[in-house]
Amino acid sequence: MKEIVCKLLVIGAGPGGYICAIRAGQLGVDTVIVEAVKAGGTCLNIGCIPSKALIHAAEEFEKVSHMASAKSPLGISVEAPKLDLAKTIAWKDGIVGRLNSGVLGLLRKARVKIVHGRAKFRDGKTVEVETETGVQVIRAETIVIATGSEPVELPFLPFGGPVISSTEALSLKTVPQKLVVVGGGYIGLELGTAFAKIGSKVTVVEATSQILPQYDAELVKPVAKRLADLGIRVLTGAKAKGLSGSALLIETAEGAEEQLAADKILVTVGRKPRTEGWGLDELDLDRAGKFLRIDDRCRTSMRGVHAIGDITGEPMLAHRAMAQGEMVAEIVAGKKRIWDKRCIPAVCFTDPEIVTAGLSPDEARAQGYEIRVGQFPFNANGRAMTMLSEEGFVRIVARADSNLVLGIQAVGSGVSELSSAFALAIEMGARLEDIAATIHAHPTRSEGFQEAALKALGHALHI
Repeated sequence: MKEIVCKLLVIGAGPGGYICAIRAGQLGVDTVIVEAVKAGGTCLNIGCIPSKALIHAAEEFEKVSHMASAKSPLGISVEAPKLDLAKTIAWKDGIVGRLNSGVLGLLRKARVKIVHGRAKFRDGKTVEVETETGVQVIRAETIVIATGSEPVELPFLPFGGPVISSTEALSLKTVPQKLVVVGGGYIGLELGTAFAKIGSKVTVVEATSQILPQYDAELVKPVAKRLADLGIRVLTGAKAKGLSGSALLIETAEGAEEQLAADKILVTVGRKPRTEGWGLDELDLDRAGKFLRIDDRCRTSMRGVHAIGDITGEPMLAHRAMAQGEMVAEIVAGKKRIWDKRCIPAVCFTDPEIVTAGLSPDEARAQGYEIRVGQFPFNANGRAMTMLSEEGFVRIVARADSNLVLGIQAVGSGVSELSSAFALAIEMGARLEDIAATIHAHPTRSEGFQEAALKALGHALHI
């Protein structure tokens, strides 16, 4: 097979990789991208997109179920709904397929050559790809590693049989009667909540003292209340020990052993960089723990080799990878770029949703800032009332001396759609006065953002 020579080779067509390749192609860079599975990577195929589809279907099912129970205050009554999970999954797969085809189309439009197969490094300039028609050798001036991440497998709970990862959970054709979720982080709670809404009896086992340990307790409280309302049993300070027949053996916070009967055991204890099988040992790349070490231009320790996305560490978010990919493409094309982001917003699609951007109050204090905090509850927001979703709040953290906004957090229904406004305020160097003086449309949930700024300034209008 004839050797391919190019200026830029991108390994991995996930969000970071395909954005890097598309932007490089737009800039006239001769680009090749290699993908072992499907364009779009984990996020599009077995992560962000399919999980949000399942979450939406579960929300719709629960709404109708609530109306059928004669508990709805809206005056709507319906027959008890039924769910065909196989049809739901087929609908989800259709969305994934459309987006997958869209990514391939965008790559072709940018004149990027796509090679399907698994890449393996020979050296810092050369890879060989196992394709359906044989080994393809590719030589490039610059290589971008964008191989992503994969679920962490517990040695005493290997995937297989009743033990599943998020990948298998998103392809189930029937609803498990009893689902045990090992790990109370965002992936476990997003999926656990969805399955509870469509009929599973869900138990969450979390080793730390709080679910969603990366968030402060105030943000987590509305989520914990909702889990209880849905009948989800949450065991914090509990450790999974292994299988006992078809049950999960755990050690409770009190030190007692308990067996949790389960049709499926969903293990969501984190993700690890996908570094095995790529021939990375052939390269002399510095590591930061498990991850590849990069600088503020996403350069690794080897000249001509960049790395982006999950393989470079936290935050392991698709939109971070995309921003890194765009930047690297422009650097390869000769533009002067550097990573200078003030914040990367993060969204937890639980019920209610959580959004964070910038510093929390504790993080700001830990960095030595004197701060003022403004918080506005959604139970004082007209739009939230009319949507029967009054739980949660918006919170703004600002410097006490200058009112410069350092961080914004929110928990509530649909607050993921406020994440861009939060990030923009921080990136633009907004002060409390800027947000307070910006007219926010009424009636919208976004008014809580303005009211939180007013509260921090000492003159909230609606509380």
